[in-house]
Amino acid sequence: MRTVALAALVAAAVAPAPVDAAGTGFDPRIVTFGDSREQIQSTPIMQRPYRPLHVYGNSVRRRHQRSSAAPAASQARSSQR
Repeated sequence: MRTVALAALVAAAVAPAPVDAAGTGFDPRIVTFGDSREQIQSTPIMQRPYRPLHVYGNSVRRRHQRSSAAPAASQARSSQR
């Protein structure tokens, strides 16, 4: 039973990304090999897709997005007064 579960997990991690996930900026592959790995590593960290279990890269991208986003409406109103 454990072997089947492990095989399913490995197959899901290595399987190619579905087409509908590509438009969202999310890459469901946890482990990549070959050309796709080289492509991801040569891409700057801020432009890489979000990937499960990639805590450092995902955190850096989210933190950057939050800091470069427009201020909330409540903050904009208070600064105008």
